[in-house]
Amino acid sequence: MISPALLALEDGTTWPGRGFGHRGETTGEVVFNTAMTGYQEVLTDPSYHGQIVVMTAPHIGNVGVNPEDAESHRPWVAGFVVREASAIASNYRHRQTLHDYLAEHRIVGIEGVSTRALVRHIRAKGAMRGAISSVNLDAERLIAMARASRDMNGADLASEVTCEERYHWVKPIDPAWYVDVPSRQSTAPPVHIVAFDFGMKHNILRLLVAHGARVTVVPAHTSAEEVLALQPDGVFLSNGPGDPAACGYAIETTRRLLGQLPIFGICLGHQILALALGGRTYKMKFGHRGVNQPVRSEGRVEISSHNHGFAVAVESLPPEVQVTHVNLNDGCVEGLAVPSLRAFSVQYHPEASPGPHDSTYLFEAFIRAAREHQRARL
Repeated sequence: MISPALLALEDGTTWPGRGFGHRGETTGEVVFNTAMTGYQEVLTDPSYHGQIVVMTAPHIGNVGVNPEDAESHRPWVAGFVVREASAIASNYRHRQTLHDYLAEHRIVGIEGVSTRALVRHIRAKGAMRGAISSVNLDAERLIAMARASRDMNGADLASEVTCEERYHWVKPIDPAWYVDVPSRQSTAPPVHIVAFDFGMKHNILRLLVAHGARVTVVPAHTSAEEVLALQPDGVFLSNGPGDPAACGYAIETTRRLLGQLPIFGICLGHQILALALGGRTYKMKFGHRGVNQPVRSEGRVEISSHNHGFAVAVESLPPEVQVTHVNLNDGCVEGLAVPSLRAFSVQYHPEASPGPHDSTYLFEAFIRAAREHQRARL
């Protein structure tokens, strides 16, 4: 039975629709994603923890859900907003419909919302907190719920999504999806990468393995001493949710690792590296979330996958930090490097999933630096 549902924002606006997925209530920061495909990867990206995601593509759910396309062990979004949710799944790979998947994981969804108007509202007013209910549509109550919900500023969410204990990742990419990442049959020993899990996507780990690494994933609060005791050839700082400035433990650990071995950061990891180098971060008006952001680096333009609501303040960076990548839409910092410390990072997602494969060269550059460190260490 289709039940009415309501999305209310903290600014007092309300957006009616129909409930799907889990029947219940939820709160979170309301953000939008412009990707035309890849809704399952969006749902399972831990960087969306605490957020209600609005999809701008009008028809969502037509290919269903399958285990292979998940980017973590569960969906992390606080809620899901779409124009139209497909009642059927027609792809041969599907194992569940989107409705059943959300219901199983108790994710509250709302369809029938005028997502074009909602996204224009968020672009004009900025990302804000919201509440969805498919059980009690009292607008004033939901507005109050939205206003009382957690603010992203100052929120350490990496601690809530990280793994509980260290583990090893061995699964590579499926070569059918990556013709641009050749299979590597090297006689050299694999480089050992310690990867901090601040909200790690699986495809990052797959690409590290595909490029010649054996990977040890460690929890977010792992100390520099514990990392060095593992004798890695490089350290990876993962993506993740929340305010990077709230991750003081990770910033301090990164600061203590700088200069001792190669470091590569993505998304939240990029922001943590910038903070460890003495920079500052700020909350963006509505962030970058989608798979079509143009990023310029020296000699090339990449179409890239994004999911972030915070960015690095360029004027805060010390002179020795090079800005290597810039967003062509708004000029924000998309990459930085300190060659003398063998550290670099990008704000966007070179592993994509979903998204284009323009930026997989960054993994090759990191593994090359780790291999040089390995030779020197051995």
